[in-house]
Amino acid sequence: MDRSAEFRKWKAQCLSKADLSRKGSVDEDVVELVQFLNMRDQFFTTSSCAGRILLLDRGINGFEVQKQNCCWLLVTHKLCVKDDVIVALKKANGDATLKFEPFVLHVQCRQLQDAQILHSMAIDSGFRNSGITVGKRGKTMLAVRSTHGLEVPLSHKGKLMVTEEYIDFLLNVANQKMEENKKRIERFYNCLQHALERETMTNLHPKIKEKNNSSYIHKKKRNPEKTRAQCITKESDEELENDDDDDLGINVTIFPEDY
Repeated sequence: MDRSAEFRKWKAQCLSKADLSRKGSVDEDVVELVQFLNMRDQFFTTSSCAGRILLLDRGINGFEVQKQNCCWLLVTHKLCVKDDVIVALKKANGDATLKFEPFVLHVQCRQLQDAQILHSMAIDSGFRNSGITVGKRGKTMLAVRSTHGLEVPLSHKGKLMVTEEYIDFLLNVANQKMEENKKRIERFYNCLQHALERETMTNLHPKIKEKNNSSYIHKKKRNPEKTRAQCITKESDEELENDDDDDLGINVTIFPEDY
């Protein structure tokens, strides 16, 4: 079976499976983006989360927050209010932790050059922890990620360790991150639409396509200000410059085992 046929088989199998996530469906803020990618021949999404604010209660043994071993006291993909957190904290018996988790998207791509297009748009849109992984069996995966998360412990052994005023402060920070997260998703979707339109046109002109691929490979050698997509506004540039994510490199990992 050739690679294209194998990719179509993987895509059909993945999209026919039931959604086994806790929510059971794609988050509202990324439905259009996910549908847009899945309608393209060269992509399909394997998982996504639009971003969420969580309150988790874990056992008193250990220090790491592992969601699979936690009690989910509160989860929302929208802005969060203090009263909801205070009510949820009353149910905590162990160590409760407030978290903000930003947008994450995993996309399997037909070819590496397809993943490169998505990766470039993700970086330019503010998702600077994005990367490409290539499996031994030829599966090329793109992960869209950023690092503007938040994780703060609030209680220990069921006892609240912070004031309500501090909780209110944390929620303001988390909500600001949620709003910025939504802006980045919209920016990524808009830039991606423009990029794929250009990619479709350049497929008809091999010389232009070769030039575009070469430009991507040498992207790290350029001035970062000159490599941003034209669809990003000056205001958006300033937001990204103030971001604490500073790794703009291309992250490509080759899996050593079957993937």
